[in-house]
Amino acid sequence: MIVFRLCKSKYRFDLSGKGAEKYGGRWNSRGTAIIYSGQTRALCTTEISVRTPLGIIPYDMHLVHIEIPISIKPFEITPNKLPYEWNCFPHSDLTQKIGDQFIKDRKHLILKVPSAVVQGEFNFLINPFHIDIKKLKVIKTEPFRFDERLFKR
Repeated sequence: MIVFRLCKSKYRFDLSGKGAEKYGGRWNSRGTAIIYSGQTRALCTTEISVRTPLGIIPYDMHLVHIEIPISIKPFEITPNKLPYEWNCFPHSDLTQKIGDQFIKDRKHLILKVPSAVVQGEFNFLINPFHIDIKKLKVIKTEPFRFDERLFKR
């Protein structure tokens, strides 16, 4: 399986989760390293665009293709297993607790979670501390330019 990640070019080979650790997100609290990836390029684009202020176009970005071996099965959380309003904005700490526990337990390398931005699509959270992290491969990176219309006022 191939998952995608959008990041600044200098981090394109970095699978440490340090960026998410600095700032936190829907699925991790600040101080917890995690790697966010999406099932499609379009989902990654949308996830970045909703977090970027209008009028600011992200630059120097790369689309990273990460290969997950077929032998590694993601642990999946479906929307009906999540707390009420898991997808609200701004997000609560309910989903952060789920992601933090996923990292802490180290039972699974990949946690498949529904996207709060695009219904029916999924993000794949990667545990950088799991023993199998070395089985993931960055198989391709390519410069990525956002369409400016996504960020117009």
